Amino acid sequence: MLDRRNFIRISSFTSLLGITKATAGAGIPATKPIVISTWDFGKAANAEAWKILNAGGKVVDAVEAGVKIPEADESNQSVGYGGLPDRDGRVTLDACIMDGANLACGSVACLEHIVHPISVAKLVMQTTPHVMLVGDGALQFALANGFTKTNLLTPKSEKDWKEWLKKAEYKPVINIEKQFTGDKNNHDTIGMIAIDATGNIGGACTTSGLAYKMHGRVGDSPIIGAGLYADSEVGAATSTGMGEEVIRTCGSHTVVELMRQGYSPEQACKKAVERIIKRNPERAKTLQVGFLALNKKGEFGAYAIHKGFNYAVKSNKEEKIYESKYALNS
Repeated sequence: MLDRRNFIRISSFTSLLGITKATAGAGIPATKPIVISTWDFGKAANAEAWKILNAGGKVVDAVEAGVKIPEADESNQSVGYGGLPDRDGRVTLDACIMDGANLACGSVACLEHIVHPISVAKLVMQTTPHVMLVGDGALQFALANGFTKTNLLTPKSEKDWKEWLKKAEYKPVINIEKQFTGDKNNHDTIGMIAIDATGNIGGACTTSGLAYKMHGRVGDSPIIGAGLYADSEVGAATSTGMGEEVIRTCGSHTVVELMRQGYSPEQACKKAVERIIKRNPERAKTLQVGFLALNKKGEFGAYAIHKGFNYAVKSNKEEKIYESKYALNS
């Protein structure tokens, strides 16, 4: 028969077991500094960010420099210059950046003619009292701060758009970016999150959005709490895939708050994915969403609705592409 002292001891032990189970991760070793980003093309972006992180630089400078690589890569038809246009043939870009130390953040949406929207978003964060500028206002701000106008519609993307116009079908498909060019490295949004040598956490997210979208459509990528969230007390998360579903669940903020409760990065991503699936199981069969997370210890993980999501990691221990776990068999 248990006396009161033994009962308390056993109860404490079983409670500890419960906490251990909730916080157990994928076994990914912790390290700092570290940078991780969505998709395998994030490897080149990580390498650029690492130059700043490894030299003791600030995390927001590192993630800005990192995502500028795919923004300027015309072969990547889903981020920045060369991105596939909306159904009117206009390339509109979305981006945001966040400093987890003080929750400072900046964002631009539906921005045209500017190669590096992430740098405009950073200026919004650093020099204005606002968080987000959009459309003509964002362009006006960029031009006033020394950015120059560029035609973002490359011959390749213009050709693909004109081919699309023949049928003008608009039906988002899982991992559709692969189908546009046949390039396995051509996915959507790049989201990047990192920890610098001081332990500060930050992130950046940038995209040209869904190909052939309605003009003016804005997805999750530039929305703080949806496509990106960073809090140095806990960690950071970013997303990729169908932005509307991420917005509906405040996806990246949800992942960070789950990590605050004690879940590992992978478990937190999994919980957020399961929430999207539960909301509409039939709808989930036809769309992709993936989350990527990093906690303050330097542990990381990811989870997606369907197979196909991968992510890149760079630290002083490794430079590697990981395949994300997923919930549904397509």
